[in-house]
Amino acid sequence: MVGMHEYAKNPAELKDKIRRWGKDLGFDAIGFSGIELGHAAANLEAWLAAGCHGEMDYMAAHVSDKGNKRALPAELVPGTQSIITARLNYRSASADSAAALADGERAFVSRYALGRDYHKLLRSRLQQLADRITQEIGEFAYRAFTDSAPVMEIGLARNSGLGWRGKHTLLLERDAGSYFFLGELFTDLALPPDAPVTDHCGSCTACIAACPTQAIVAPYKLDARLCISYLTIEHKSSIPEPLRPLLGNRIYGCDDCQLACPWNRFAPLTREADFAPRQNLDLAKLVELFAWEESDFNARLAGSPIRRIGHERWLRNIAVALGNAPSSDEVISALRSRADHASALVREHVAWALGRHGARTI
Repeated sequence: MVGMHEYAKNPAELKDKIRRWGKDLGFDAIGFSGIELGHAAANLEAWLAAGCHGEMDYMAAHVSDKGNKRALPAELVPGTQSIITARLNYRSASADSAAALADGERAFVSRYALGRDYHKLLRSRLQQLADRITQEIGEFAYRAFTDSAPVMEIGLARNSGLGWRGKHTLLLERDAGSYFFLGELFTDLALPPDAPVTDHCGSCTACIAACPTQAIVAPYKLDARLCISYLTIEHKSSIPEPLRPLLGNRIYGCDDCQLACPWNRFAPLTREADFAPRQNLDLAKLVELFAWEESDFNARLAGSPIRRIGHERWLRNIAVALGNAPSSDEVISALRSRADHASALVREHVAWALGRHGARTI
């Protein structure tokens, strides 16, 4: 063990080592930021005040007239001085997004959700990184985050030099695009921040034009209430009827803004075998997935991020996609098999889908 005091005069040396240890653990990039988030707090509060978060009440849970813990890392984790942000690519070579979206009989699942749940993998890697730092300098205070707490990870990642906030509100990087996960270590280490990356979106509006529901209501502003990812994942109640035809065959998430982004032409493939598609989700037909009973859903999607929406919303989403699918006896038969489902939510969306095919429930 060297000890932190050995790096007091040259913290950049420790940063270099942390980057190297992160790469050794499989992270694709490591960046360092301070605790200041600039205008992020005001932007978040305005977004919440406009109701753009929809049913995601947790987004406002740490924002009050007493302060905004999301934008104040040192209040969220007292003693925080520096934040280490890690990036991990998830793009899989085996997943052909264009082919899946073009085939109305197939299901489209957002590329990030095809494999293992990233939360567990990133959390484990962050812990290993913290353990390696401890071996070098001794005990230090830290807390790991992986999209699991009130952390403004895009702002922190930008401040750490890992990319810029694109007009679709996701983080973008010139050599990595946006197909990656982010995780953070809030630490009490005094490490100098990296330089932020400047915006390279320029005049491009490809992501805004590509959004099926026009959820990107202005550059850098997303109305979650219109977003297909929100509607199919976070939204717990009935999907608004005017938006249902626009979902197409997207049953979990939506990648259209990323697919349209020119920077994603350079997005590298993941090195993580755990992110490869499971359960044939990148090729599966809608009628096959709609036939899964709750026990099938729970067993087959164990360890998948999809499992958290539950079987009821899984059927709700697929019913909408079947309503948008080409008419066939197979599609109508599948929908009728769920017409008397115990869930009123499922029955409602099945009835709508059957109506789209000019069919009745019986």
